Amino acid sequence: MKRRDFINWVGLGWIASSLPVAIAACSSQTNSVSADWQTVGTSADLDKTGQLLAKNSPAGPVLVVGTSKSESLTAVNPTCTHAGCTVGWKADAKKFVCPCHGSEYALDGKVQRGPATEPLKTYAAQIEGNSVVVKPS
Repeated sequence: MKRRDFINWVGLGWIASSLPVAIAACSSQTNSVSADWQTVGTSADLDKTGQLLAKNSPAGPVLVVGTSKSESLTAVNPTCTHAGCTVGWKADAKKFVCPCHGSEYALDGKVQRGPATEPLKTYAAQIEGNSVVVKPS
C-alpha cells in the first residue's frame, strides 16, 4: 500500500468514527434548547404570599403569581422594560408596578401606564408535583 493510500484510509476512518459522536452532540443540544420546563421554586413558597420571585432561576429572573390551587399561573420577567428595576405584584390592584418610575403592567405583561412602552416578557407556568416550573419562550 502506498503512503498516500494509507493516509486516505486513516483520514476516512477518523471521519467515519467521529460522525456518530458529532450527530449525538448536535441532537442533544437541539432537544435541550429552551423547550424544557425550568424549576423556579416550590409550590409551598408560592402559596405563602401568592407570588414567587426567583431572581437567579435557570430561566432568568421570573415572578410567578397565583397559588398551587389556581387553574392558571402567571409568570413574567420582572425586569421593568423602562428602567430595569424589579417590578412588584400588587394583588389588590391586579397589576405589576415598577418602584422606580411608576410604570404599570397588566396581568398579561402589557403596559397600562408609562413611562414604559414595551411589555414584560411572559412565560408559561404550571405546578409539577411540589415544584413551580416555567417554560421560557
